[in-house]
Amino acid sequence: MNTVGGDNWRRRTRSARACCRQQPGARAEESSVLRCLSVGNTEEDHDMEEDSGLFKQDNLERRVMAPRYSLLREVGRGTYGVVYEAVARRSGAKVAVKKLRCDAPENVELALQEFWALASLEKRHQNVVHLEECVLQRNGMAQKMSHGNKRSKQYLRLVETSLKGERVLSSPEEPCYLWFVMEFCEGGDLNQFILSRRPDPRTNNSFMLQLTSAVAFLHENNIVHRDLKPDNILISEKSGTPVLKVADFGLSKVCAGLSNTGESKEGDDQNKNVNVNKFWLSSACGSDFYMAPEVWEGHYTAKADIFALGIIIWAMLERITFIDAESKRELLGTYVRQGSDIVPVGEALLENPKMVLNIPQKRRSCMSDGVRKLLRDMLAVNPQDRPDAFELQTRMDQVMCAA
Repeated sequence: MNTVGGDNWRRRTRSARACCRQQPGARAEESSVLRCLSVGNTEEDHDMEEDSGLFKQDNLERRVMAPRYSLLREVGRGTYGVVYEAVARRSGAKVAVKKLRCDAPENVELALQEFWALASLEKRHQNVVHLEECVLQRNGMAQKMSHGNKRSKQYLRLVETSLKGERVLSSPEEPCYLWFVMEFCEGGDLNQFILSRRPDPRTNNSFMLQLTSAVAFLHENNIVHRDLKPDNILISEKSGTPVLKVADFGLSKVCAGLSNTGESKEGDDQNKNVNVNKFWLSSACGSDFYMAPEVWEGHYTAKADIFALGIIIWAMLERITFIDAESKRELLGTYVRQGSDIVPVGEALLENPKMVLNIPQKRRSCMSDGVRKLLRDMLAVNPQDRPDAFELQTRMDQVMCAA
C-alpha cells in the first residue's frame, strides 16, 4: 500500500465548509436538550422534547408528544454539524440523526443544499443515503420540513438568510437547528472499510458497480454531488454484504430550474428532461485530492463528479493513501509527486494538461485493461472527453462482465 505523509502536501483547501466552533457548554446542552427528538406526522408545528413536559410559545402551551427517537451516542463531529446514532422507538430501528446549527449564512446554505438535494429525490436508491425526515427547531419548537414549504415562515427565513448572506433568522441567544434523520450505516466510511481489510477483488468490483450506479442515479435526478470522496461514502452491512451509500450533500447542487448560464430560478418546475452535463457551475468547492482540473478554475459541470469518482476507484483498487495534514488520518486518494511535494491530480493536470497519468502505479497490478482504459477516460483533462454518468455505468457493467 502506497502511503505518504501530509507534511509535504501543498494544501490549498477550496472546501466551502464553514468552521462551526462549539461554544463552551455546547456538549452539555446537547446531552440535555437533544436527548430525545420528537417529530409529528404532519407538517404543522410540533415540539422538541426537553426535560419539561410543556413549552410556552407566543402565550400558547403545548404538551410534548412522546419522542419518536432516542439519541444513543455521538458518532461524528464535523465542521458544521454533529451526527448521533439513535433508535426509532416504535420500530427499534437504528437511524442516524445529524444536527446542523443554523447560526451563520454559510451554515444555513450548506444545510439547505443537503435538504434540497435529498428531499428532491422522489425514488430511493440503495446506494444513496435515505432521508427519513428533516426537522427545523427553534426555541424548543419543531416543525417538520417539506421541500419548498412556502407556508413556513421559518423555512422562508432560512432561505432569506442563505441568499442575503447575513444573519436574519435568529440571534445567538435563540439558536436554530436543522435535524436530519437518515438511515444508519454501521460499517463506517469507505476509508475505514477498505483499509481495515485485506484486498478483495470481488468487493472492489461490487463497489465500482455500486458507485457508478449511485452517481448515474443522482445525475438522472439533476443532482451534482460536488464533494465525492471516501469520507462521504458510507457502508451499510445490514444485508450481510457491504452496501455503499453516497452521503453528505452539503455542497451538492440541484440543477433543476437552472438556466444554461447556471443561474437558479427558484420555484420553476424544470425537473424534467434536464441534462446536468450542460449546466455550468462556478463555485470552486470540494476536497482538494478529488477535485477535477476545471473545478480549480471555478467553471465546471457534472463531469467533475466523474473525475472525483475516478480518483476514488483508482485509490481503492491500488490502496493508494496519504496522511491528511490536519486530521492525521490515513485517507484513500491518488496524487502526483513534484519533488518532495504531493499534489492533487486535478491541480497537477491543470498545471500540465499534457501530463500522462501512470495508471496503474504498481508494476504488479491486477488491474484489467478495461478498468485501466476506463479510469484514464474518467480522469481526462478535458471534461468533454470523460464519459457521462450513464455511459460510465454502461461501460462499467461491460468491464465487470468481461472480468
